[in-house]
Amino acid sequence: MLNRLRAGAARVVGPLARALLARGVSPDAVTITGTVGVVVAALWLLPTGHLLVGALVIAFFALTDMVDGVMARTSGRTSSWGAFLDSTLDRFGDAAIFTGLLLHLVARDERLTAGLALACLVLGSIVPYARARAEGLGMRADVGIAERADRLAAVLVATLVVGLGAPVVVLTVVLGLLAVASAVTVVQRMAVVRRQALGGGAGA
Repeated sequence: MLNRLRAGAARVVGPLARALLARGVSPDAVTITGTVGVVVAALWLLPTGHLLVGALVIAFFALTDMVDGVMARTSGRTSSWGAFLDSTLDRFGDAAIFTGLLLHLVARDERLTAGLALACLVLGSIVPYARARAEGLGMRADVGIAERADRLAAVLVATLVVGLGAPVVVLTVVLGLLAVASAVTVVQRMAVVRRQALGGGAGA
């Protein structure tokens, strides 16, 4: 859902992207800086209970995922390397967010919610792997009920709300839904690849 808003959002961050390019900043540098910011904020602020500030800082740095793409297209620097770097570093950011929440919840003895955070962490790594592995075999697996942007927005909003004083059950419900959505997405991708494989859809 959120990915469909990228076209409009790209026009908003366009001036920033052009300003960075004018100063000689590369898209790769923005990608790396954004990931470092997300990882540091997630593993420092979230485990120490600073959920409100942590969610806001992470959201700020997560926006660089949009800025670097606009920069690459504006400067004509789109490449396989850039796509690989962006996708790989996304995994670091996602893992850091759920790890930070997991550490915070374990410290508070919120075992159920911590377990759901762990489930999101594990399943969140399988979802992109399933797609990448399918594409490596010459097939497609770009299906799923919740895209990365949707999952990221949901967990950050829930973290922000709890940081504002809402009960932890809000985070429990959201993490539970995300875990289910991720599991369903994995099954969907497996089913799509199986149909292609049995139907001779593999490229090799």
